[in-house]
Amino acid sequence: MASIDRHNQEMLKNAEAWQQKPALRAIYQTFHRAIAAHLAPISQPTVELGSGVADIQRVIPGCIRTDIFPNPWIDRVENAYALSFAADSLANLILFDVFHHLRYPGTALQEFWRVLAPGGRVILFEPCVSLLGLLVYGVLHPEPLALNQAIEWQAPPAWQANQLDYYAAQGNASRIFLRAHLKFDLQGFHLIKTQRYAAISYVASGGYSKPQLYPNDWMPLMAAIDRLCNHVPWILATRLLVVLEKPV
Repeated sequence: MASIDRHNQEMLKNAEAWQQKPALRAIYQTFHRAIAAHLAPISQPTVELGSGVADIQRVIPGCIRTDIFPNPWIDRVENAYALSFAADSLANLILFDVFHHLRYPGTALQEFWRVLAPGGRVILFEPCVSLLGLLVYGVLHPEPLALNQAIEWQAPPAWQANQLDYYAAQGNASRIFLRAHLKFDLQGFHLIKTQRYAAISYVASGGYSKPQLYPNDWMPLMAAIDRLCNHVPWILATRLLVVLEKPV
């Protein structure tokens, strides 16, 4: 199994692209606004798990930024399987491109249930497997889609939360939340929202690792293309928003 240090190596590379690409920063603000629109309206704190380098606090002030490695822009170090927060103490947990790195998503959801207050939400923002998504994530992205790989929903009994390794399966959110014939125990959470986005502007930006295919002053045009392409999500969606809620 690959070392968990790979996550931190990728994050440090991403920090360079984040500073060099104003279009990437603008696109992330659009994504973060989509997330902010679905926050639970309760008074407890909002926490982002696996924050990476993107600054969600520009859109969600006071959001606690966490990751498994300390870095100057991270507020605290957290492990998604063993959070340091008290039971029923949080309003929202945000996972942006983190869910597909959870080898045991059901086990993580159990921990999320523990720390969220009644009415609290888990908000996921993930790769989406459409026809275009198959190309973008299956051919142009180094992480595997793992569409035919079994999802290990629960950790084995002897497993410990500190036994982290590098895991990636970009297709997991689409398989779990968009395919009705695949049934997973959501550990008591209600699935209240799935929303697919084309995000062509992000794909053509090259993300963190590839060249940008349009000039920065084309951003309004790219936003218009995104809105148009959102009408055919089964073909062009590359991003998936998922909202889970802990019942009151």
